[in-house]
This record gives sequence, structure tokens and C-alpha cells, in this order.
Amino acid sequence: MAMVEWDNAYSVEIQEIDEQHKRLIDIMNELYGALASKSHRDDIGIVLDELVEYTKIHFAVEETLMRIFHYEGYDQHKQIHDNIVRRVLEYQEKFRSGDNKVGMELLMFLKDWLFDHINKIDKAYVETFIKGGAKKTWMKKFW
Repeated sequence: MAMVEWDNAYSVEIQEIDEQHKRLIDIMNELYGALASKSHRDDIGIVLDELVEYTKIHFAVEETLMRIFHYEGYDQHKQIHDNIVRRVLEYQEKFRSGDNKVGMELLMFLKDWLFDHINKIDKAYVETFIKGGAKKTWMKKFW
């Protein structure tokens, strides 16, 4: 059961970033499935933890590329990432302290954030990355 589906309209046209965005969507859908099927709280927690960690990894990759390609909007973009991580960690802490409603609240937040962020914020760095030498596609998948 999927809550969110990937659409090529969300593509930033850099395969590495697109694949990471797709993975975020997959984990969001896993969390949605666990919540919708009323899975055991520990199982929901495992997926939630994976979502939090993968979000941090994805942001680290984007921020590293921004520094490598000297993206002028780095500081502002990093601040947005930091705010999102802070919010996601707050949701995670609420869940750990027993708030069972927080999972769906987090999913709604992430769903709204993800597509807005990709379309308005992430697409802004693409030109800089491409001009700097980023490859649009992989020669081979390495992860």
C-alpha cells in the first residue's frame, strides 16, 4: 500500500539524487504501510528510525555536492535541511515517548515537504551541478 508515488515531474535530472528521493519515498511508504496495518510499535519504530537516518544521509550527500560544485545557495539550503532534520527528530522523540499519532503526522509533514522541497529548492542547484561536471546518469549503480 503506497501513500506516495514517484512521478518523473519530481526528477532533478541527476540520477543519484533522483534515486535517493525515490528511496525516501519507499521508506515513507513502508512507514505508512506499517502504520496502516497497525504493525507492532517496535516494527514501526524500526522503519521510523530508518527514515530519520536516510534523511540525514540524503542531506549529507546533497550538501557535499553543493560544496564540491560551489553552489551559491548552500548556506540557505543547509539551513532548510537542518530545520527539517530537527523537526523529524522531534517527531521521532515524540514517538519514542509513547505518542502513537506522531507517525501519521510525520508522514504528512514529509509528504508535503518532500515534493515542495524537490520542486522549489532542489531543482535550483541542478544547473550549478551540471555546469560543475556532475553526471546526469551513472555508468553503473554502485550502491
